[in-house]
Parts: sequence; C-alpha cells; structure tokens
Amino acid sequence: MAQRAGVKIECRGITKSFTVQSDVLHVLSDICLDVHENEFLVILGPGQGGKTTLLNIIGGLMAPDAGEVRIDGRDMYGPSTDRGIVFQQYALFPWKTVEDNVAFGLAMKGVGRDERLAVAHRYIDLVGLGGFEKAYPAQLSGGMKQRVGIARAYTVNPDILLMDEPFGALDAQTRYAMEKDVLAIWQKEQRTVVFVTNNIEEAIYLGDRVVVMSAMPGKVKSSYAITTPKPRNYTDPEFLEMRKRISNDTDLVL
Repeated sequence: MAQRAGVKIECRGITKSFTVQSDVLHVLSDICLDVHENEFLVILGPGQGGKTTLLNIIGGLMAPDAGEVRIDGRDMYGPSTDRGIVFQQYALFPWKTVEDNVAFGLAMKGVGRDERLAVAHRYIDLVGLGGFEKAYPAQLSGGMKQRVGIARAYTVNPDILLMDEPFGALDAQTRYAMEKDVLAIWQKEQRTVVFVTNNIEEAIYLGDRVVVMSAMPGKVKSSYAITTPKPRNYTDPEFLEMRKRISNDTDLVL
C-alpha cells in the first residue's frame, strides 16, 4: 500500500480485547485513523475507553488483535526510536540525575557520554529546567518531573511524539503552564504529536484536530478541526462554542 500524501500514521481496523479472569473486555473496535505530518492530534474520550491502548499500539508496545499501523507508508512492528513516548506516570529512574534520565535513550543507543549530555542539556533547557541538571527526581515537583519525561522523549530525536494524559496528575495551575510549554515546544520543534486526554479544554487548547472516541469498546465517533490560531484563550467565544459542540458529542461526565 502506497503512503498517502501528508499522512504520517495510518491506523486501519485496529481491534483489541483483553481477557480478565473469565471475562473478555472489548477495548478497541475497528479504529481507522490518519495522523498527518507535523499535526498535533488530540484523542479525547472517557476513562477506560481504550485511548491508552491505542497509543500503546501506535508506539509498538502492544500488538492489535486485528488491523495494522503504518508509519510513513511502512508496516510498523514493535517500538522504535522514531516514536518517543511520554507516559501518565513519570517513569523516571530515582537513582539517576535529571541529565542522566534525559540522556538515557541515547545511552542505550551507545552514544558517548559527552555527546549525549550535550544533547540532553539542550532539551533540559528547552523544557525550562536549566540549572536542575544534577537534581534527582525526589527533589522535583510533579510538573518538573513531567518536563524531564518530555525532554527524555525529545532527546532521541523522534519523528513522532506520543503523550498519554501527561498532565492528569498535576494541579490546575501547573497543568495550564505545562500545556503552554508543550505547545511552545511543538511550535519550535515541529513533530507529529498524538496526545491523549479526557479533558475537553485541554484538547481544544492544544489540538490541530480533536478525535472523539466512545466509551469501551473504543470507536472513533467524530473529528473536529480546531482552526482558531494558537495560542488560544479559554474564554474566547470560538473556544467556548467548540467546547459546547464537543461536549455534546462525548461520553465524558462533566
């Protein structure tokens, strides 16, 4: 199958179930989705709706029961450094400093220490953690830990960044600050981003496009192009109107 022009990720017929004890949970059902080059795509839906499972399948961490994922027109098999992942949990090594956590992926690739630290310091500065290179995770706030995770994902120079509700555990003020920073980094770096959330305002603030998924089994219900220029204002009439439209189309409890 030839690559479609401008399409970075193709999901075709993605279906996934899990067996828990004797019960079969149908998590994803026939997901078909395109993500375009350098697009900031947000997947919005309720908890337990399969969003994280879909992200893990795109990331190569999990195989679908049926369907396929193609990257740049090629079949995808397993994880790769072309896809960086930022998880819900901070997933940092507590015994490593910020710079060594950020440089970990490069260390696994065999990059020399001086070179990998130089690259790590660039992204540490980019996420606003300059001066904390020698700090340990226990010395950081939740928002700072998530910044370390974002810097670590960028350090391996991925074409695609997958973000799984990265701000869900943060307080409202820190979450808003992180949204602004992630948007600024994306505008500077221009990567393809797939961002999972159950927060409508966050989806509209960040996304070029918001894909709404149903409750389990997860299916694509609808897609909304968000054309308001970035950065966006939560109280802008266009923002509020889009929030109303998407709210009426979701299974989220508001």
